[in-house]
Amino acid sequence: MKAIMEKKAVNKTVICLMVENQPNVLARISSLVGRRSFNISTITASETNVSGITKITLVVNGDDENVLYQIIAQMKKLENVNEAYVLPDTNSLYRELLLVKIKATQEERSALHEMTEIYRGKVVGLNKESMIIELTGSPKKIDGFMGMLEEYDIIEVSRTGVTGMARDSSEEKHLTGI
Repeated sequence: MKAIMEKKAVNKTVICLMVENQPNVLARISSLVGRRSFNISTITASETNVSGITKITLVVNGDDENVLYQIIAQMKKLENVNEAYVLPDTNSLYRELLLVKIKATQEERSALHEMTEIYRGKVVGLNKESMIIELTGSPKKIDGFMGMLEEYDIIEVSRTGVTGMARDSSEEKHLTGI
């Protein structure tokens, strides 16, 4: 598990898309990103308050900002894509959900429970050999919590991926840089 935690620093950008809920839209988007040698580190998709519209949030890794903005411009031209924009780090809210199953002895449980409370998480599953912890927060908070768990025997990790929105709705419109 430690090898997973050691990540090299890369430029991460959060891209939001509003798309029509149709087959193959996500496949076309991910193909476009991959063809430009950017990696998608997380992806979330869900229905919105507008019938037939899905919001897709991508966190992409890559170093060439010009290529990134070309990708966004190309996304806007894809069939069934209504909007594509970058969320700014400075004025956006990001959240992620973590479920982590940890092998825990009776002695380790109280320390894990205390740590979970400090991070405002909760224990959602418990049996004789393990416990499952749920935590919601910023990716930085989730990473910090996972770092605290390095000394424990982690059985399984599931993260939803980042979702987010600009704190000010006018912020989104001028973020595309296009």
